[in-house]
Amino acid sequence: QVQLVESGGGLVQAGGSLRLSCAASGRMFNVYALGWFRQPPGKEREFVAAINWSGDRTYYAESVKGRFTISRDNAKSTLYLQMNSLKPEDTAVYYCACRRSIYGSYAIAADDYDYWGQGTQVTVSS
Repeated sequence: QVQLVESGGGLVQAGGSLRLSCAASGRMFNVYALGWFRQPPGKEREFVAAINWSGDRTYYAESVKGRFTISRDNAKSTLYLQMNSLKPEDTAVYYCACRRSIYGSYAIAADDYDYWGQGTQVTVSS
């Protein structure tokens, strides 16, 4: 069992930056792939970024590529999302997710993830 708790959301002006964190509990965190998803107001949840268990492979949605960076610190059991050059369309609730597949690859479909955090709100004003 893995429990995930996001933090770092808030209100920021367009062009600004935020860093989201996702603290995990559970012994197997270090061997699972992780991802970030977001749900804009009135829309479906969408994929943002993913990272494999060791942190040396990442994948991004086109809409955030070049602006967001996903990383992980397995010693701290923490996942990060550095968000730069934020736009109003980045406004959403951001969720971290864990895929229960030992040494497995990352995934971009929400259905491939087994554990989810409660979400943190990010609001970007124009």
